Amino acid sequence: MRTAKRRRTENKTDYKARLILLKSQMPRVVVRKTNRYILVQYVQSEEARDKVILGISSKDLLKHGWEKEKAGSLKSIPAGYLTGLLLGTKIKAREEVILDLGMMRNVKKSRIYAVLNGLVDAGVKIKHKKEVFPDEKRIKGEHLKNKINFEKIKENILKGKK
Repeated sequence: MRTAKRRRTENKTDYKARLILLKSQMPRVVVRKTNRYILVQYVQSEEARDKVILGISSKDLLKHGWEKEKAGSLKSIPAGYLTGLLLGTKIKAREEVILDLGMMRNVKKSRIYAVLNGLVDAGVKIKHKKEVFPDEKRIKGEHLKNKINFEKIKENILKGKK
C-alpha cells in the first residue's frame, strides 16, 4: 500500500496533472486566488523546476488607476480581467501557453476565466472556449455596488502607463 504524498493530502498539488503540464514543455500561466487578491504568474519549467518569469498581482492595479477606496474589490471579476490583461501586455510572447489552475475548481464565468479573458484580449495564445468567459457586463463591473472606472484603467494598461 502506498502512502499519499504530503502536498497531495494537503490538497496543494495534483501530481498527475502537474506531470502532464511538465511533459508538454510549454510555458504556463498560473492563476491563484487569495482572500484579498488574484495572483497571475508566467512560468517556465526546466527539469521539473519552475522558474517564474513574470508575476502580477491584482494589487498592481492600484498603480493603473484603481481607486484606493475600492481596494477591497481587488479579487472581483473586473479585477481578474484587468490583471490578466496587464500580464498579457507584459508577456509580449506570442507563443502558445497553458493555463494552470492548480487545485482550484473549474467554474464557468468565474474570476479565473475573467483572467483568461484578459490574457486572450491582450493577444496571448491560450486554448479556450468562449462560453466559459464571464458576461461583458460583469467584466466591466456593472453588477458591483461600488462602480469602478473600468475603461480608464483598461486604457492605462494598454498604453503601458503607470
